[in-house]
Amino acid sequence: MRVSLYAALLGAGLIGAMTWAPPAAEAKTGKECRAEWTANKATLQADGKTRRAFLAECQGVTASKSRALAKGQFTTEADAKTSCPADTVVWVNLRTKVFHTSDSASYGKTKRGAYMCQKETTAAGYKASTRAKRAAAQ
Repeated sequence: MRVSLYAALLGAGLIGAMTWAPPAAEAKTGKECRAEWTANKATLQADGKTRRAFLAECQGVTASKSRALAKGQFTTEADAKTSCPADTVVWVNLRTKVFHTSDSASYGKTKRGAYMCQKETTAAGYKASTRAKRAAAQ
């Protein structure tokens, strides 16, 4: 009996030791991340990173916490430009299915959106914003 109890305790200890993981590093606070964004804004924007994407990354939001993007949708403008260097990159509002060009106030700013190549947006069923339609008509 004593041997089996000892073996059970030893086995439980080994299992616990194998499944233990060190605690993850503390994520920065929103205030710290906003200050970092302000200090490095020009550099970050030049790299194609939006404020929203930077804050999520800074605060430790992983890809599993964010919505999965479909094929041809990108989280950064730089990734979209790499995918379609000859095409215009637009911001797609995933909820309304409307895309915005870079001169729009909504470009990169809606809550649920992604960067896409303009040719792929029409094939995927997205429509141009009113401002983009007016610009195309002129």
